[in-house]
Amino acid sequence: MALKLMYITNQENVAKIAEKSGVDWIFIDLEINGKDLRQGHLNTVISRHRIEDVKKIKRVLTNSELLVRVNPIFEGSKDEIDQVINDGADIVMLPFFKTKNEVELFVSYVDGRSKVCLLCETSEAVENIDSILNVEGIDYIHIGLNDLHLSYNMHFMFELLANGTVEKLCRKFDAAGILYGFGGIAQLGQGILQAENIMAEHFRLGSSMAILSRSFCNIKKSTEIELVEDIFKFGVNEIREFESHLMMKNESFFINNQKFVKDKVMDIVYTITR
Repeated sequence: MALKLMYITNQENVAKIAEKSGVDWIFIDLEINGKDLRQGHLNTVISRHRIEDVKKIKRVLTNSELLVRVNPIFEGSKDEIDQVINDGADIVMLPFFKTKNEVELFVSYVDGRSKVCLLCETSEAVENIDSILNVEGIDYIHIGLNDLHLSYNMHFMFELLANGTVEKLCRKFDAAGILYGFGGIAQLGQGILQAENIMAEHFRLGSSMAILSRSFCNIKKSTEIELVEDIFKFGVNEIREFESHLMMKNESFFINNQKFVKDKVMDIVYTITR
């Protein structure tokens, strides 16, 4: 099964290029509450999208669905969720939840008007996942490796892939009949842990979705629109071809790749911490 690919942007021309290249979900990121505190010291992107971007981006899409990440549950959640749904969100994502009660509240606020996607990115959510999965109305769950590895005081986000945490969660999501994914992927041949190895793990674990990472197409570096078009056309096509290649592989290929990923992650962590 082909991965649903997501790309985070609030730029209309980039959203249209991503859609044309075959990106399934265009991703507006409204989450800001608490994010500077958690990630301000890291080399991560805090999007600074605005709620007005939802209507603006929805207007230019014809095939791709619009996913909107709202803020973690707060006093203004219902109003925020109402507005993004009214402005055209096909999928609404709840980040940084910890309890079943937060998820129940979120699902009740969405009230069947769009699809529900949870972003599992806290150690508390992992600990409470069995009760959380009993909540009806969850369509998708994505494992957010960035915040989740920080939650466990780890040094490298793919430690969660190597130590079995991602696999344990994926098995639970699968048993609950919920579509799931994890992390992000760069262009093939790129990344400290290469995209090919991560994609093979997506296939082994039955993952349905992945975010195209900042390094896939860094708009701040690739400012010429023709270059952006080339990056998306070439990069997404390469991913789709590699998926076809993975579909032909046998079980031993995926077992060997899993071992390679574990060893590579250990090497990376050793390099970071020595």
